[in-house]
Amino acid sequence: MSEKALSGLYPFLHGRRQDPAALEAALVESVRQKSAHHLQVIEQFFARNAEAVVACARTLAEVFRGGGRLFAMGNGGSSCDAAHVAVEFLHPITAGRPALTAVDLSCDRTMITAVANDVGYEHVFARQLIAQARPGDALIGLSTSGNSPNLVRAFREAKRLGLRTIGLAGHTGGEMARLGLDHCLVVETDSIHRVQEAHVTIYHILWDLVHTLLADDRRGGDAAAGERS
Repeated sequence: MSEKALSGLYPFLHGRRQDPAALEAALVESVRQKSAHHLQVIEQFFARNAEAVVACARTLAEVFRGGGRLFAMGNGGSSCDAAHVAVEFLHPITAGRPALTAVDLSCDRTMITAVANDVGYEHVFARQLIAQARPGDALIGLSTSGNSPNLVRAFREAKRLGLRTIGLAGHTGGEMARLGLDHCLVVETDSIHRVQEAHVTIYHILWDLVHTLLADDRRGGDAAAGERS
């Protein structure tokens, strides 16, 4: 953005007051541009990655079908997304959809601060996986850059432990895109806010697809039970 444009939108940075009408118009235009960019990023991602999202949902359904659990992790705003992922599966708000075991690795501050203090912050998620995870579980990690060292280390540990691995990243995917994860869904924009907004949409859709895939299993089980009776 040019110096003139910045001066017009943020006059207080340049030692003068903005005309109220001009400021209002600039703010309204900013809302329009940001909402348009949001829609553009979302539409472009799903146009390119719809099949990859379905494949990812199939992996998660397979994990839950086998009695596995989902672990979620992230830093900062993405830690909030990790918590959101976990609660969606633990506490489905749609009637008729069962609770599925999901664990937010970002929420135990005692464990996180202990590991960070004793061996380093890059170990805070990997150490929890070593203690809790088992083959057949899954790990989902969210990062706007794809380069978070603690996520990268945890993904490597997850692969060693036999977990299925899912990354949600932004920009070009960063280090996460080079780890050989089972699935790495990359929102290709350099806007952190648009990446985070897209991640919310992606994991909501994943949640819905997983339950759709598992519903067929439940119907099959009900039918088999009826035949036995």
